[in-house]
Amino acid sequence: MRVYFSPCGIGLGHVGRCVPIAKKLMEKNVEVLFSTYREGASYVEKEKIPLIKAPPIGFQVKPDGTIDFRQTAVNPGPFFASFTLLEQINAELEAIEGFKPDVVVSDSRVSPLLAARILGIKRICILNQFQVIIPRKKHFLRLARFADSITLALIGKMWTTGNLVLIPDFPPPYTISKGNLNIPKAYRKRVKLVGPILSTRPEELPTKKELRKKLKLPMDKLVIFAPISGPTRERAFLIGILRKIFLNFPDKYEVVMSLGYPNTDSKPIYHGNLTIYKWIPNRFEYLKASDLVISRAGHGTLTQCLAYGKPMIIIPTPSHTEQLSNAKQAKDLGIAKVILQEGLSRKKLLNKIEQTLKNGTLQRLEKIQEEVLQYDGLEKTIRIISEMAEKR
Repeated sequence: MRVYFSPCGIGLGHVGRCVPIAKKLMEKNVEVLFSTYREGASYVEKEKIPLIKAPPIGFQVKPDGTIDFRQTAVNPGPFFASFTLLEQINAELEAIEGFKPDVVVSDSRVSPLLAARILGIKRICILNQFQVIIPRKKHFLRLARFADSITLALIGKMWTTGNLVLIPDFPPPYTISKGNLNIPKAYRKRVKLVGPILSTRPEELPTKKELRKKLKLPMDKLVIFAPISGPTRERAFLIGILRKIFLNFPDKYEVVMSLGYPNTDSKPIYHGNLTIYKWIPNRFEYLKASDLVISRAGHGTLTQCLAYGKPMIIIPTPSHTEQLSNAKQAKDLGIAKVILQEGLSRKKLLNKIEQTLKNGTLQRLEKIQEEVLQYDGLEKTIRIISEMAEKR
């Protein structure tokens, strides 16, 4: 059996959930090949999995990591954006035709789905959310109203170019992506909520106490884990702010910060009660050993924290509509406090940490964790891929 994976290469979230699926399949002697770009390609190279680099695609960001919709629209412009998509489709056609997979698994990329359809190959699409949300700021309001009337039909058609759409989210009431609660009837048969795709489940790890001993983390302090994810330019500004804040954090906290650079060493840098890693290969051990997580509002990070029962302080990427929506959902579930990047300060962060650890969040999370751990997105996804590949 051969499986071709083509995750979005912007940030590490998409490729980070395809890699554990691929590794499990490789254990069963399944041949796999990845097609991705940018940060995603670096991650796959680090994991030593066969890779073809695809033409990159992305969006413009301002120096503070805010997504720049105006520049994204103007540069590269509609002509070059269309050219890039055609270039990607052409690259996917060549790679898929050469590899001859039984099934193509796309994670949030349209080009491999279209290429596989042209070649008559079975295809699965993994998505964070089914519906795209347009920002409702004053100058985007007309666009948002217009988009709401057509986006579900258009996006639905695009994603269901695959035979199946798998969403690694929880069913209601614990759904993180709001766009997954509004799937039109016409597409529901093809869409499955499978639960988060975790390479390591909490019950597979030693106890929190044992992990602290192994990782040389103090037993008598509150441990904060800050895994900063997302595209390089988006996270650089936040890393700078948080590093300054953490360097002056009270001694009762122990902070472990991961900068999310996969092709670097995992040697720590110590600054008193702050430890900085460029890359943490065993992130789930640190996640389980921690008391609280400070992060962006990426879908993967939020679902992982929910599965591990960890309260969160989340700082969504400015103007990133999916993250802003995710942050609101997490806040409404009572599992996270939200700080907007423009209002981030040492005082506000410490205040939110105290609130989070005092207001019943931990008890609420214990109950939620018990329910959500019934969903094993990794095993379910592997089963669906295998069944589809074996169908004649």
